[in-house]
Amino acid sequence: MHPATVPPPQPPPTPESPPETLEKITQLLNQLLPSTLSITCFASRWQVLRSKLAALKSLLSEIADSPHWSENPLLPPLLPALFSTLRRTETLRQHCCDASYSRGKLLMQSDLDMAAGWLSKQINDLELLLRSGVLHQSTAIVLSRPNQSSSKEELTFFIKDLFTRLQIGGLEFKQKALDSLIQLLLEDEKSAAVIAKEGNVNCLISLLDMSAHDSVRELAVHAVSLLVSAGDLPRKCVFEEGALGPLLRIIECSSVPMKKKAAIAVEFITADPDNTWAISAYGGVPILIELCKSGSLTAQSHAIGAIRNVSTVEDIRVALAEEGVVPVLMQLLVSGSASAQGKTANCISILASAGEYFRNLLLQEQALPRLLHLFHECPTADALEHVLRAIYSLSVSDSSFQLLSGSTMFVIRVAELIKHGNIRLQQISARLLAKLPISDSNKVAIAGCMGSLVKLMESVKPDGIQEVGAKALVSLLLVKSNRKELVRDEKSLMRLVQMLDPKNDVVSKKFPVAVVAAIMAGGSQGCRKRLVGAGVYGHLQKLAEMEVAGAKKALQRLSGNRLTSIFSRTWRE
Repeated sequence: MHPATVPPPQPPPTPESPPETLEKITQLLNQLLPSTLSITCFASRWQVLRSKLAALKSLLSEIADSPHWSENPLLPPLLPALFSTLRRTETLRQHCCDASYSRGKLLMQSDLDMAAGWLSKQINDLELLLRSGVLHQSTAIVLSRPNQSSSKEELTFFIKDLFTRLQIGGLEFKQKALDSLIQLLLEDEKSAAVIAKEGNVNCLISLLDMSAHDSVRELAVHAVSLLVSAGDLPRKCVFEEGALGPLLRIIECSSVPMKKKAAIAVEFITADPDNTWAISAYGGVPILIELCKSGSLTAQSHAIGAIRNVSTVEDIRVALAEEGVVPVLMQLLVSGSASAQGKTANCISILASAGEYFRNLLLQEQALPRLLHLFHECPTADALEHVLRAIYSLSVSDSSFQLLSGSTMFVIRVAELIKHGNIRLQQISARLLAKLPISDSNKVAIAGCMGSLVKLMESVKPDGIQEVGAKALVSLLLVKSNRKELVRDEKSLMRLVQMLDPKNDVVSKKFPVAVVAAIMAGGSQGCRKRLVGAGVYGHLQKLAEMEVAGAKKALQRLSGNRLTSIFSRTWRE
């Protein structure tokens, strides 16, 4: 053809507007629906199709009545696909009404079933749009992320719009919706409860599936990790929607960033004791142990956190031991991050407290020397507490007793924690002092913590603190020089007298009585004079009359000198 005769290129057809497409769909539907009534072949299948077409007509009527339906970005992509489905259905209707049509019966049945499936999916998407309420709001409101001052109604609508986009939007819609969801959770943690109540969390969990696009799955696992970390309600909701299994699969075979986010989520989910059993159900024990071996430092920390959480369950403890968790714990004590080391020590404490079998496993792997090494290097009070609890849990064996009680460095460090640690560290340290057979020379070396032990005896909380304080103090008072030093400490002596006062009901009297008895065990006249002069004798008399345990014996030890009567009379006057 001569170039002059070649027609100029035609511009592409102008895309139809949503109202125009909706009008064409409505016209075709109004023709198609009544015409199906006369079809006699495949009657049952056409009855199903007819019910779906009727439901579709009702939905389209509702959409047309919505004030902002044409502005919503989710609807335009749905309408052309719906129009195509109706045209295919119309073609099937024509074939079924044409007696000369020769296609096979099975093939026609399959085509009708496919048409019913397409209609079901598209009807479901339209119903979702209508239920969410997003068609009744303008696009400007939909795209505006709520802030701290937004009303609950605005937040609820925004969340419903996000989840609508997650369910029926394409890849770009899903990515933008997940980005917005993550930003919302980062900026306002309280929104998590509204998301759990108003959002379709099941839809979010479905995006964790290995068949989902990588970019979508990575954003989804981030959103889930933020959601479960925001409170009990969202954590419960995510677990009940079945997130644990997909999260473990992500840990097993996904990228490093996704493994880390999934491990965060698993740690938070298993923090709820009601959820721990599910780790075994999903085969999670070996997956978490493997992540502890080969994951990044951050992922290891969250993996051992999850293992610590589930180690409270007896059956899972056995599975952990069978999968070789103990050597992994030892490695994390040495090479893990500070956070991982603290959680590892906590896990060791739980396992060691569970019985002799686990204690032996840990001791065989040199857990105690490793813990002692870490004990002197712990950077945080929380990690130090977990390490000290683990040491205490392992201290029941004879070899552990000898190692701990013979280490002057350890004993002095424990005494320092009694003087300067928080109340939890003080309690564990006092338990160790009360329990270990410390040498007299070491008891003299740590005499400076006796005043702090007296203070612990005054503490109301935590439970048991008064008893361990008294027991540790009595242990140190087995040394003569310590007895003399304590009674020379005016503040400690005054506290002891106040605790002995029958009017003081804060402290159980048996504890200060035991301390007085320990002070007088050596029969020192100097100690006797100081105690009597401070007013101990009168309080002991009353406590003996009240039949407080140990009071009579302590009174007898204190009454070993005739000068007692003079001091006693002075005290009464």
